[in-house]
Amino acid sequence: MTAIHDTAAGVTFAVRVHPRARQNAITGEIGEALKLSLTAPPVDDKANHACIEFFANLLKVPRSSVTIASGLTSRNKVVRVAGLSGNELKQRLKIGSSRK
Repeated sequence: MTAIHDTAAGVTFAVRVHPRARQNAITGEIGEALKLSLTAPPVDDKANHACIEFFANLLKVPRSSVTIASGLTSRNKVVRVAGLSGNELKQRLKIGSSRK
């Protein structure tokens, strides 16, 4: 189950990034983190920008609302989304429902 935390700056959740994948997609969960496959390589912040763009599009929020709170140089990241509550995030990500 993905851990989601409401903070004053927005909602945060953990992500494990798999760069250089075939497509951009959430492919499951690893522990308390979402497993995110990205086509971008992990050089020159390309994977970080792709991660931000992916979640902005998926959650239907402006790109400026999505930031990487920690883990800029790691596969393990904490993503922060301003303007959403934890419940709204769960609904938009459909966390808790069965996924393949």
